Amino acid sequence: MRIVDVSERTIEISRYADPSIPAGGLTTSIVAVVVDGTPSGRTIGHGFASVGRFGQGGLIRERFGRRLLDADRAQLVTEDGLGLDPMRAWAAMMSGEKPGGHGERCVAVGALDMALWDAGAKIAGVPLYRLLADRLGREVSAAPIRVYASGGYPYPADDLTRLADEIRSFRDLGFVEAKIKIGRAPLVEDLRRIETAAEALGGPEGLAVDAMNAYDAGTAPEAAAGLAPLGLRWFEDICDPLDFATQAAVTDRYGPPVAAGEALFSDREAALLDEYGGLRRGHDYLVFDPVHCYGLPGYLRIIERMTATGWPRTSFWPHGSHLFALHLVAALGLGGAEVTPSAFHPFHGPPAALPVSAGTIPLPEAPGIGWELHPEAWRELRALSSCS
Repeated sequence: MRIVDVSERTIEISRYADPSIPAGGLTTSIVAVVVDGTPSGRTIGHGFASVGRFGQGGLIRERFGRRLLDADRAQLVTEDGLGLDPMRAWAAMMSGEKPGGHGERCVAVGALDMALWDAGAKIAGVPLYRLLADRLGREVSAAPIRVYASGGYPYPADDLTRLADEIRSFRDLGFVEAKIKIGRAPLVEDLRRIETAAEALGGPEGLAVDAMNAYDAGTAPEAAAGLAPLGLRWFEDICDPLDFATQAAVTDRYGPPVAAGEALFSDREAALLDEYGGLRRGHDYLVFDPVHCYGLPGYLRIIERMTATGWPRTSFWPHGSHLFALHLVAALGLGGAEVTPSAFHPFHGPPAALPVSAGTIPLPEAPGIGWELHPEAWRELRALSSCS
């Protein structure tokens, strides 16, 4: 069994469903990993670099993909020699890498790791969450998992009307919880956005807000004071990801839950957040992106480190809105996952094959991640692998 081809293409993704609104230049990498010598002859795994960090083409093609192509059979197969072992393949990708300096390499590795797990589960003939649970010795069921709808980016015109329409569309899809963006406008305008979204959703208790790291030591206290009486689901990404002093100052005065971790990429950074960020175990939420944390091996290290200090697994709500995260939530016993119904095409969700009901979504039962159930995403991924 060998990896004989690694393909990557950088594609544009937009925060808006409306194609008339400029996409803003955001990109992501889609990847295909071709494994030869499998029971079916060749198996192709697909993945992508999640959202929010731009494409990783150079790193994938010139560094980490090459290491996969150079890996010998012993570095790739399971102990019984019958399957692909993504953990071993991950170790081959990371060969020679120094600690620290995560930069964008963590995203490149995470995109390829997603494709490796897709291929590994396809070779085993099971959905990914079952392969993961078996690999990690965990009990797992096929019960639907909790999800929330993420979106609510400010519109360039008629913002409040369009925001209300967007939130109502989430409810029509079966969501009971949602998240919108704040922090780029004066607080008084953000409070109007929150009021509009909460009314469309049916109340503030299911509404989270994401400041996308907009606040600093001077502005964060005012924002926290304005939001605290509203009873929101959580207040996410308040300040610079490494500004633990400001994070701690806010959580010290802000009673409702906060969420953090999306822009931290390693277990060491997670430990710093835990020690210095003032987060409250069992009360606040952890929104690390599994892809951006060097893929599943890196994400597992974060979970192990945080749970060792008292964090429950249900505090983890993976960022990224991808099918990969649904499998991780089920297999690892996490709280739930993000879904973006109106943003980041072609990876928006939920696909029609996985309808949301009362804030929960069924798990893909196709072998692998289940990209084939998502027509728009599968069209892009299949076109990439057909060129391999």
